Amino acid sequence: MATDHEVHLATPRGFCAGVDRAIEIVERALAIWGAPVFVLHEIVHNRHVLEDLGSRGVRFIDDQNEVPDGGVLIFSAHGVSELVEKTGRARDLRVIDATCPLVTKVHQQARRYAGRGLELILIGHPGHPEVEGTRGRIEGNVHVLSTAAEVEALEVNDPEHLAYVTQTTLSIDDTREVIDALEERFPTISGPDLADICYATQNRQNAVKDMVERVDLLLVVGSRNSSNSNRLRELGERSGLESHLCDHADQIEPAWLEGRRAIGVTAGASAPEALVQDILERLRELGVATIHEASGEPEDTVFSMPEALN
Repeated sequence: MATDHEVHLATPRGFCAGVDRAIEIVERALAIWGAPVFVLHEIVHNRHVLEDLGSRGVRFIDDQNEVPDGGVLIFSAHGVSELVEKTGRARDLRVIDATCPLVTKVHQQARRYAGRGLELILIGHPGHPEVEGTRGRIEGNVHVLSTAAEVEALEVNDPEHLAYVTQTTLSIDDTREVIDALEERFPTISGPDLADICYATQNRQNAVKDMVERVDLLLVVGSRNSSNSNRLRELGERSGLESHLCDHADQIEPAWLEGRRAIGVTAGASAPEALVQDILERLRELGVATIHEASGEPEDTVFSMPEALN
């Protein structure tokens, strides 16, 4: 393979402040109380992060009853329902909430709308932990939809008393289409500004948009169950690029690079930088000689730790 291939490395990429905070919460809990520490569901959606924490005594569970009395229970960055939280706090457990503050903001928005008597629409992917956690914060019916087509089929009690909130890790373009469809069909609907989609999701998607004209292949570092990583891959495909999601450097196939001059590389918000570097090393082995790192927008957001861990 010729060595005239080049990589354009997106900035920003990888870990966001919410993921940094969630992982640090688990690590501090391990340091303070020792293993085992129990996490309800995956702390973040990345296989390598989970394997690393698992090797250090973290147990990822789907049922709080697996935690013994006196144990440490951490809620994942995606958030949990009110019932799950109350159940955990009612037991003799050390409960620590690692919900991303931006997800908590969505919970607060949803409760405010519901408190005004508005029927709630949640733009998001059914079954995603964040969506289930937000649904579980609202009394009464919550409509979950993810496409503009679903808006047309939506049946509501009162078209004049509606509000929407959004999952934080969606595609900005897809979400805009759904909001436009909602506002066209229900002109009086209330909802937050589109900018309330997670800043990290926006920044990573904008970084990919900035590079698509310069590359002819896109590699997204991230796990298959990572919503924001999948949205980055879809963004590349929408731009006409062959795009692949890679959770490990060994997944890169040499055939992907055949006939490709410039390769774009980015990473979802739950993918560690070490994986990005592994991907770059694999690309060097396959003949990439030059790596251009975009200047991008620096991110300086930092979220505070729960009081119990300070």
